[in-house]
Amino acid sequence: MTVFVKADETAMLLNCSKNTAYKIIAKLNDELETKGFLTIRGRISKDYLYERMGIKAENEVVS
Repeated sequence: MTVFVKADETAMLLNCSKNTAYKIIAKLNDELETKGFLTIRGRISKDYLYERMGIKAENEVVS
């Protein structure tokens, strides 16, 4: 299981350009840093990306 995603996968998930994906990752990492979390440049937590973009997790069951 991948915990972090890079710009390639982010772009694919959001159907956007790689450049836009990098901007989104940077913005979300800034948010996490202000909350006191450590971040990795160019990568974002998959869970946080899904939460902030309103994407249902792949393994989430809808009832």
